[in-house]
Amino acid sequence: MANSLNKIIQVPIDQGLLAALDELSQAQGSSRSALIRRACHDYLERVRQETLDDAYEQGYRRVPEDSIIGRTQASLAEQVLSEESW
Repeated sequence: MANSLNKIIQVPIDQGLLAALDELSQAQGSSRSALIRRACHDYLERVRQETLDDAYEQGYRRVPEDSIIGRTQASLAEQVLSEESW
């Protein structure tokens, strides 16, 4: 049931996708609405992460790292990772 903070919307969806959503929501013991909300949250988080990754990459393209710093970091990482038990 919707409370005053929720907005009910209508979204057209094809029968195949609807059937898959219903099957998954039933298998997970949740409602179709809960599954769609979770999918929307996951998608928005993925887009947010991709945006941050793109900004990070663009920053390094604008101001590249000094190669000596990169070699030093790689060397340190190699030393630390070689001591790991995995």
